[in-house]
Amino acid sequence: MNNKSLNMAEGPILPLLLQMSWPSIATVLVVNVYYLIDAFWLARLSSNALAALTISLPIQVILGGVGVGTGLGAGSYAARMFGAEENRKARQTAGQVFFLSAVLGALFISLGMAGPDLILTYFGATTEILPLSRRYLLTLLPGVPFLFLIMMASNLFRAEGRPHLVMYCALMTSAVSGILDPMLIFGWGPFPRLGIEGAAMAAVISQISGAALAFYFLRQKSSKYQLKWHYLRPDYRIILSIYSTGFPSMIINLVLSLGMLLHNHVLGGYSNLAVATLGIVSRMSGLVMIPLYGIGHGLMPMVAFSEGANLPVRLMEAVAIAVKISFAIAMVCFLIVEAFAPAIATLFSDDMELRRLTATALRINFLILITAAPSLMWINMFIGLGQGKAAMVLLVGREILFLIPFLWLLPSWFGINGVWMAQPLANAIAFLFILYWAKRQYRMFDSLIHEKT
Repeated sequence: MNNKSLNMAEGPILPLLLQMSWPSIATVLVVNVYYLIDAFWLARLSSNALAALTISLPIQVILGGVGVGTGLGAGSYAARMFGAEENRKARQTAGQVFFLSAVLGALFISLGMAGPDLILTYFGATTEILPLSRRYLLTLLPGVPFLFLIMMASNLFRAEGRPHLVMYCALMTSAVSGILDPMLIFGWGPFPRLGIEGAAMAAVISQISGAALAFYFLRQKSSKYQLKWHYLRPDYRIILSIYSTGFPSMIINLVLSLGMLLHNHVLGGYSNLAVATLGIVSRMSGLVMIPLYGIGHGLMPMVAFSEGANLPVRLMEAVAIAVKISFAIAMVCFLIVEAFAPAIATLFSDDMELRRLTATALRINFLILITAAPSLMWINMFIGLGQGKAAMVLLVGREILFLIPFLWLLPSWFGINGVWMAQPLANAIAFLFILYWAKRQYRMFDSLIHEKT
């Protein structure tokens, strides 16, 4: 197993970006294939089981927002410290990740167990699917601290130039869950038939496995973090630095969950099949966005390191290359989905109405790819620079000013198709604001370069 860290200070940009990105692409691919498999088995169990899983998506987005937001803050801070050669601060960041995973995990378990019905009803669960949603959520909760640790440690691995370790953790998590999923859902072999609870139990076991592997990697002698037990003591100065970037990222994801909540409520007014359609579209969207997220994940620590090492020319070149590559990939994926939407829909269900809804939703919703690619790269640039507030304003503004009004207005004009249209239209308008802010940042880089010369 190669544990050598990549050199982010020197060498050609494109090969480095690809080396930083491909493990993240593979990671997101593995995770989203698992999500698709999860949806596949639950769709075979019943459409209500798939709808119950879809209701939990905003909750998972909230958990992901907290875990990924904290991880992005930790990764950005650690990469800047490595770039500035303040290695002790970077190493202490790893210890804070363990402390924060435990504290935040305990908090969310307590909140979830205190009022599951209230939470699920708020997120759109109907009377028919509430019992299934409750069983899934309560079984899933014990894995939250381990899920947080995986998310946060993944950003630490990227920050030290070992992005391939993220892939190994994802492979472990997805493989364990993928194997256990059908066995626990349907009672294959020696396992009892647990239904939707089996899917949640498989997820918890897989999260514990992935967290154990992440801990092993951080304890390796080849790790730049050289994790020691006393690093786990809370250091509030480092935690504050983590959340100066991470908290805005958390707010972004929480607002995104609000958008999913409104999707659930609006589609719930049509039928449970409409909610199930959203579950399929969300998973396909995650699958198609894989290369974009991967390149963004690879770009962020490169930007952070270059910022810490005062290398603005290298930073701008990395962002420009990432934007061009991501846009080309997005167009290819968009054309494939537009051409094969009906065939994709047949993979998930034998229900003809669900197939029809899914094919139409895919073709409309996936227009978002055209503007999502460059927007995602620039947002990762802001996060790498430690400008989490700028990223937050741009993305939260998209959700509140455009997406939410569109979700209320467009269905009254276009019916259910208006729901699928809301996100692409909101993203297209927000793209203009993100482009303006990115160009403003480029001008600041140009001024810094002229000062140096």
